[in-house]
Amino acid sequence: MPAGLHGWRIDRALAQLVPEFSRSHLQQVLADGGVRWRGQPCSKAAAKVAVGDVVEVSLRPTAQARAFVPQPMALDVRFEDEHLLVIDKPAGLVVHPAAGHWSGTLLNGLLAHHEAAALLPRAGIVHRLDKDTSGLMMVAKSRVAMDALVKAIAARDINRQYLALAHGAWRGADTRSVQGFIGRDPHNRLRMALVGEGSGKPAQTDLLRVDGHDLATLVACKLHTGRTHQIRVHLASLGHALVGDAVYGGRPAWGLQRQGLHASFLRLAHPVSGVALSFWSDPPADIRDALSQGGLRYNPPPAGRGLIA
Repeated sequence: MPAGLHGWRIDRALAQLVPEFSRSHLQQVLADGGVRWRGQPCSKAAAKVAVGDVVEVSLRPTAQARAFVPQPMALDVRFEDEHLLVIDKPAGLVVHPAAGHWSGTLLNGLLAHHEAAALLPRAGIVHRLDKDTSGLMMVAKSRVAMDALVKAIAARDINRQYLALAHGAWRGADTRSVQGFIGRDPHNRLRMALVGEGSGKPAQTDLLRVDGHDLATLVACKLHTGRTHQIRVHLASLGHALVGDAVYGGRPAWGLQRQGLHASFLRLAHPVSGVALSFWSDPPADIRDALSQGGLRYNPPPAGRGLIA
């Protein structure tokens, strides 16, 4: 053990020496009997190491590492060339492997869809949709495209719009912009919330009332930033939790059990050629049925345009 780590907890020392693995993963390796310290098995993460100690670790791949395997799946492809893929994601599909969802994700499907995905960070995924959000997603198929898309998203050069079915009657002007800082809810780690400047990242969403009545409102939402749960947080802050979104105070209605959010519009410059591209996706059957049962309607915009200018 190096002199600089003398007196450290063994889990902290291992995290320093083997940065490829998280400290929590190494704590699990300790608990599972995968570490020998001073010639003996060690399961205590708080054990203090000394300079010169010999520590042997039987490293095992994390669940996340084992998750990066190809799994063929049907993808609803709206556009594809050698650099860019645009898909229409169904509700219920997890985008990236995480605890509880180590297989059957979009990333697994992308690894099976084309060989170059294995050479790209996150298989080319440059933005995510929540598991229960449906709609349009961009995916890079080359490194040059991935770098260009990441820069375009950061520069707010890509127009991303959603349709949201929300509880409650709309009050005030039909158009508004919500701004603030979004961070982890200090009272519930499973939620995001509007927080102070030092506790979150700036977020802006433009909103347009499309149709509504006393019980519900159909809202078009244009993202200027892409914070976690951004639309869900912003609408809930206005008293318009999404139908079906129990995390932020919504409840099922008109047969819709999942959150009423659909990524409906994308407009971007092709990341390599620069050609202007735009895509519109009508809501899937469950949201269309809920709109019909709830007495709400919308008219798709002209080709190449979103509902918000």
